[in-house]
Amino acid sequence: MITSKIIANGIVRAIIYLVLAALVLYFIYLIQSVLIYLVSALILTLIGNPIMQFLKKRLKFKHTLATITTLSLFVLCIAGLILMFVPLIATQGQNLSLLKTVEIEEDITQLTNQTVAFLESHNIDTSEIIKEANIGSKINLNVIPDFLNSVLGTISSFGLGLASVLFITFFFIKDSLLFVSGAKKLIPDSHEEQILNSVHKINHLLSRYFIGLLMQLFIVFILYVIVLFIFDIPNLFIIAFLCAVLNIVPYIGPLIASILAAVLTMLSNLGSDFQTVMLPTTIYVLIGFWIVQVIDNNLSQPLIFSKSVSSHPLEIFLVILIAGFLSGILGMVIAVPIYTILKVIGKEFFPDNKVIQLLTKNI
Repeated sequence: MITSKIIANGIVRAIIYLVLAALVLYFIYLIQSVLIYLVSALILTLIGNPIMQFLKKRLKFKHTLATITTLSLFVLCIAGLILMFVPLIATQGQNLSLLKTVEIEEDITQLTNQTVAFLESHNIDTSEIIKEANIGSKINLNVIPDFLNSVLGTISSFGLGLASVLFITFFFIKDSLLFVSGAKKLIPDSHEEQILNSVHKINHLLSRYFIGLLMQLFIVFILYVIVLFIFDIPNLFIIAFLCAVLNIVPYIGPLIASILAAVLTMLSNLGSDFQTVMLPTTIYVLIGFWIVQVIDNNLSQPLIFSKSVSSHPLEIFLVILIAGFLSGILGMVIAVPIYTILKVIGKEFFPDNKVIQLLTKNI
């Protein structure tokens, strides 16, 4: 029989659980930077594992030496990337000092008026609509310097996080076997084999995924460099790298990359005639970037991702799309790794389920 005392105890327990859950979420919120460091270090560890295995098996390196060599490769790559940005920052800083937003707005207004005259000469009565839009007065190009200043401020606080990630990565790689042996003591004996098999497969597939992601970004980077080289854009390697990194975010990232490329192309051509040089060059670069995206979306990305995580390209597309609707940009970024983890766990713990058998037949 349910009494008032039982109900009261249930309410008290529910309140306690809610308070504890709120405290845990608040604690996670407070240490979110640390969690980001841990996740970043884990990704570097997954990328570094194949390098470790190559150094140990092929070159006969000792474990500690292989760890130091792998981390040194990461440091050299990161240092090289950082040094790449120095010319861009110096050049764009000089360009910003020459940036006369009022003149550019006047050029845009002039271009609008010329468009109206062209339409009128062809008896197309849309001039009033274009004039009423008053594009030039609504564009505020002062946001460009503000945006780049905020980017520089973010880069300036990047050092501590990078050092922390590299420090954590070193011990993740070096003591991975120690972590596994410690985890075995916490795992129930009845599920030990299933859990360890899941961890091994997840580690293998995610390593392939992140290496595949690097390959995809490298291909996009090379194609971007070719486009920028054709149109003689200064600092093409840095601009191509920035735009390639944005491709980590599916579908939305390439759009942002195109906007960034357009802005940097215009900044690189400051002092040139707006209508005959700056605007046509920017349009050509955008067309080139869109062609690169068509190649990436239809060839390199589906092929690399489907091979790395053993999933059909349509399956990956649907997973990213659903994750985007549920969790926005962050969901799209982590969709494939999370989906891969769930597939591996499903196959280990529910191998007789027909849906799981269908989805995991290639794992």
